[in-house]
Amino acid sequence: MPSPTHMTRLENRTVLKISGADRVRFLQGLVTADIAALEPGDATWSACLTPQGRWQADFFVVSDPDDTCLLLDCATEQAENLKTTLQRFRLRSDVQLDITALPVHVAWGNPPPDSVLENAISFRDPRLEEAGWRLIDAAPDTPITATEQDYNLHRLVLGLPDGVQDCEVGRTLAAEANLDLLGGVSWKKGCYMGQEVTARMHYRTLAKRRLMPVAATSPLPAPGTPVLCDGVEVGTLRSSQDHVGLALLKTDAANNQLTCAAHPLVVRLPAWLEAALKPQTPSDSNPTEKS
Repeated sequence: MPSPTHMTRLENRTVLKISGADRVRFLQGLVTADIAALEPGDATWSACLTPQGRWQADFFVVSDPDDTCLLLDCATEQAENLKTTLQRFRLRSDVQLDITALPVHVAWGNPPPDSVLENAISFRDPRLEEAGWRLIDAAPDTPITATEQDYNLHRLVLGLPDGVQDCEVGRTLAAEANLDLLGGVSWKKGCYMGQEVTARMHYRTLAKRRLMPVAATSPLPAPGTPVLCDGVEVGTLRSSQDHVGLALLKTDAANNQLTCAAHPLVVRLPAWLEAALKPQTPSDSNPTEKS
């Protein structure tokens, strides 16, 4: 039996609008994804890094199909800082940045009705097909059939990070947040802030830790709780709900017996992450990249 359509509004998301003739060139030189490749209606996941390649913010970027602007779907608590950070690089560029009141909805399971998709700026979540759809500026009467907690559980089971819950400003590397595995980094575009460190880690396979989905037989403890292997810390718990969550773990700890707050913890690797953690061999040269 097909799964129903689950839909909810995310009250913790804000849309930042970037307009002006230089909007694409401006953002292209600052963020990890290839903004110049977006056609009207296209979307990508991306991030703003420090010059040292550390996470500052992540967001979805969609090229508005009905207006000459880019829309950034970002965490509400980061919207003002993200606007300020981007504005510092505006200089004489023809760019205008505005924080909007546009609502953000998500849907997963069966596709939402065409009447809902057509009355919003809608796009598939560019990270994973199973993640569902995102809708910006949906109609006020858009049906709500799930809760934000339902969506949080959905993305945790898929292993998808939520930046403000799972990353640390100025500390988390792009690869640790799996930006490189989920289409958040382009390896074909020109320079952007933090590119040198990000590219070096990718091509030399230097990522020693990654966010991984985990599960336990009891509700998981607070974020920041150490994850242990034979009494030795191998990572920390990040966001969680009920019995599932994400933990930032050493890459060689995924198949070990782990504990968190004295409870057994099991790593549940999705296929896209399991493939990335396999030891590289000479025959693995020139793997297919998601850009």
